[in-house]
Amino acid sequence: MKNLNVMTDEELAMDYVNGNNRAFDELLFRHQSKLFSYILFVVRDREIADDLFQETFVKVITKLQEGKYSPSGKFSAWMMRIAHNVIMDLYRGLKVQKIVDTSDDNDLSNISTNDFYSMDIESQYVNAQVLKDVKKLMNFLPASQREVVYMRYYQQLSFKEIAEMTNVSINTSLGRMRYAILNLRRMVKENEITLQMV
Repeated sequence: MKNLNVMTDEELAMDYVNGNNRAFDELLFRHQSKLFSYILFVVRDREIADDLFQETFVKVITKLQEGKYSPSGKFSAWMMRIAHNVIMDLYRGLKVQKIVDTSDDNDLSNISTNDFYSMDIESQYVNAQVLKDVKKLMNFLPASQREVVYMRYYQQLSFKEIAEMTNVSINTSLGRMRYAILNLRRMVKENEITLQMV
C-alpha cells in the first residue's frame, strides 16, 4: 500500500484520477485550511465562503475526473485558480462594481513583518497594530484588489504567480495592487489613521 503522506500533490492528484479516493482525501487535508482562508478573506462572509469552498472542490474533482489536470503544473496553484474563478463567477452574478479613487500617490507597499524578530516588545506591538489596522482597512477594498493584496503579502506570491492564478496579465495584477494601495492611503487619510512602523 502506498504511503500517501510522502507523495507530492501532483502524484496524489494522478493517483486519485487512477481510482484511489484516499489520495483525494489527503489533498483535501493538505489544502483545505489555506484554500478556505483565501476564499473567506476575499468574500468576507463565512456562509458564502463555505459554499464557494465546496463548489471549488466539486470543480476540482470534476476537472480531475475529466482529465483536465496536467501534473506538469503545481497542483496548489491550479486549485487556487479554480477558487479564484468560482469567486469571480459569484461577483459577476452579483454585478458588483466599485469605484476607485486614484487621487493619492502615496504607497503602503513597504509594510512587512520581516524585521519583527529583531525588535523590542513595544516596537513589535506597535508594528503588529499597524498591520492589524491595514488588514481592517483592506476589508473595504473591492474584491479584486483585496485578493491581490492577500496573495502578495499574506501568501508571498510573485506578481507573475498572481497573474497566472487569476487569469490576468501581470500589468493587470500590478494595476490592482496600485489601486489597492491608493485606496488604502485614501482611507488612512480620510480617517486620520497613523500608520508608522517602528
